[in-house]
Amino acid sequence: MSYCEECGSKLVERYLENEGIIPYCNKCREYRFPKYNVAVSIITVYDKEKKILLIKQYGRDSYILVAGYVNKGESAENAVKRELMEETGLSAGEIRYNRSEYFERSNTLMLNFTCHIQGDNKYKLNREVDEAEWFSFKEARENIRPESLAQRFLNFYLDNLKD
Repeated sequence: MSYCEECGSKLVERYLENEGIIPYCNKCREYRFPKYNVAVSIITVYDKEKKILLIKQYGRDSYILVAGYVNKGESAENAVKRELMEETGLSAGEIRYNRSEYFERSNTLMLNFTCHIQGDNKYKLNREVDEAEWFSFKEARENIRPESLAQRFLNFYLDNLKD
């Protein structure tokens, strides 16, 4: 953040006790803490068949995880349930937090969860999703978009599975 969101003045770096170096607006006489988007990324697991759902979106020819932004006032867990239902029609069962990573390209803090679906694994895709497929754990690892945040999240999950 280089400019004040209130007045547009160039921000300077200034020390704030117990916080460190924080952008500061001399005109407003206020510290300006960084702001960013928050989104969820979902490793969708169908336990009966030990499979993971991967999707393709926006005309791209590679698989990623279901994901979406957290709405103002919404918990991350509710965002997982909502995004999964909106994009795939699947109902969320048990939800577990895995890890997070900042994604600079969209100024987004991505929170990754595992969601074990309730009911059957028949999905109904909305207009945001071009294609979806259930993969074995091994196939999911092989088919996820290479060198992507989705791949890092999936590999972390699979590498830390307890048998």
